[in-house]
Amino acid sequence: MEYRKNIYEVNDGIASITMNWPKNLNAIDMDMVNELLSLLDSCESDPAVKVVVIKSAAKSFSAGGDIGYFYNNIHAGGEINMDDLIENAGKVSLKMKKMSKMVITSVNGAAAGAGANLALSGDFVVAADNVKFIQAFINLGLVPDTGGTYLLSKSVGFARAMELCATGRPMGAEEAKELGLVYQVCPKEELDEQTMKLAKKLAAGPLVAYKSLKQQFFEANFRDYERYLTEGEAPTQRVCISSEDFKEGVCAFMEKRKPEFKGN
Repeated sequence: MEYRKNIYEVNDGIASITMNWPKNLNAIDMDMVNELLSLLDSCESDPAVKVVVIKSAAKSFSAGGDIGYFYNNIHAGGEINMDDLIENAGKVSLKMKKMSKMVITSVNGAAAGAGANLALSGDFVVAADNVKFIQAFINLGLVPDTGGTYLLSKSVGFARAMELCATGRPMGAEEAKELGLVYQVCPKEELDEQTMKLAKKLAAGPLVAYKSLKQQFFEANFRDYERYLTEGEAPTQRVCISSEDFKEGVCAFMEKRKPEFKGN
């Protein structure tokens, strides 16, 4: 397929997937997720690829959902159906965890909503010191998707995961590292250098052992991930999207005001 929103390169066994749609800060829309799914399939099937790096060419990793699209649809009176988007975004995260090759996410600037959970789906997360991870869903009257609730619960436990998702507060790179979500924090000017240093180290490692290690970790921690995505995440997000609170959250965000949620 033709890639409009991503740049794909393979050099010295390292596949670099660079999200490159700065006009909406790499929003996780259908075009973006479908391209990512196709690129990850290419990485998995290509014997020349030993390690995968997912990064951004924009000033932020990803702002999450395309709120402008939601806003325009709401005012046009159109239906907002995100079933396919939620399903495919979940598949991206699942594929990153399930694929046989190590995946590094190289994160800069804001990683919000689905963008945050895409970043946290990497086997190794290298973060610039200006990173803010934001479970921004609650501010729009939504719940996390792209595996956020599952990934955070597995990594930091129920209480902290609930706090991050229920408040939507930004989490800096150092806090994320202290919680075990991030492998390394570095100055933003050194992000590419430090990411490639790790990628080269992994590419020179025992690939059969890495493949088997990922399989072990998947069986130990993520065996029910697909069931969660289809039976837990998608239905609850569908309910939220159909709510008046979602419309209010989107409108408040675009109109730069505080939302007035009514609980319906």
